[in-house]
Amino acid sequence: MKYVIAIIGLLVVLGLALLASNNKKQVRYRPIILMIVIQIILAALLLNTEFGLIFIKWIANIFVKLLDYAQQGISFVFGGIANKGESPFFLNVLLPIVFISVLIGIFQYLRILPLIMRGIGFVLSKVNGMGKLESYNAVASLMVGQSEVFITVKKQLSHLPAHRLYTLCASAMSTVSMSIVGAYMTMIQPKYVVTALILNLFGGFIISSIINPYRVDSKEDILEIQEEEKQSFFEMLGEYILDGFKVAIIVGAMLIGFVALMAAINNVFSLIFGISFQQILGYIFSPFAFLMGIPGSEMVKAGGIMATKLVTNEFVAMIDLTKIQASFSPRSLGIISVFLVSFANFSSIGIIAGAVKGLSEKQGNTVARFGLKLLYGATLVSVLSAIIVSFVV
Repeated sequence: MKYVIAIIGLLVVLGLALLASNNKKQVRYRPIILMIVIQIILAALLLNTEFGLIFIKWIANIFVKLLDYAQQGISFVFGGIANKGESPFFLNVLLPIVFISVLIGIFQYLRILPLIMRGIGFVLSKVNGMGKLESYNAVASLMVGQSEVFITVKKQLSHLPAHRLYTLCASAMSTVSMSIVGAYMTMIQPKYVVTALILNLFGGFIISSIINPYRVDSKEDILEIQEEEKQSFFEMLGEYILDGFKVAIIVGAMLIGFVALMAAINNVFSLIFGISFQQILGYIFSPFAFLMGIPGSEMVKAGGIMATKLVTNEFVAMIDLTKIQASFSPRSLGIISVFLVSFANFSSIGIIAGAVKGLSEKQGNTVARFGLKLLYGATLVSVLSAIIVSFVV
């Protein structure tokens, strides 16, 4: 039965993407089918095999060790603030972002990260049928983040047509930054974080190539990466330390605002209608939860978590999930966890449009115009990844 629901869900997602397509005749189904097959194989490999278990455990152990190192710096500065036995979210989840940001800066400085991004991007371009720039951008978004990635391609940014710009922005919204992966792993199981990262990479191309199909001429398929202005090693360290701290502060501020606002709205709705706002959203999103493989008894709660992620952000949704995770079956918990690992929410429209506008005002305005379509596509990517996982768990 689960395979029947998963197949129906897959067809519905592809159908919804096709409804929003700007040129249905140009959609190329061969690379789409190939990428879906690759997704299923990779999901099965990661979640159902000894190799997958060893690989994910290795990745998880790396982040556990990095978080341990980060805690040494945090304890030195903030030691004694928390009562014994307590685990403040800001100290234990957000501040480690600073240390991981530093590591990303070091790998950038040593030219290791750009080499990895180009290599994986080149391989992806052979599979997805899109250009080298689009493939590089998807990998770079995962490594450096949804706003910083546009700096690396700013030489070409102002010259890109709207359809190629959409694909770049869709990839940025469908993935997450490596600097906050460790934070996710403190709230949901590492195996689902790793699986989601890989599935979203392909899912972004699948949905974009349906909603926004096009062919890149070989003469236009040029990848020009903007090299960062040469800094000394310690200048670079200072910059990435401050960038990481800014991210932690911004996420913390957004959480304070969104969590408080959600609590207030839920209370007002409960007083007036006798049902919370999240419960209403849960009913609205429950059909999608069902298509993702969530059983009927759990789909309203799952729909509420999904909606929370869309209207606030993934951190708020993950926090809510940790509070009620005991009410979900292990399979449902895995499916929902994979759905949550992406930047597909309303605030990301402003973040991406602002990042592009800072480099090219004209292109920033273009992004703002197709912002809702961007969110629509990125949300379908999250649903698609969750459905792929429902095939194998």
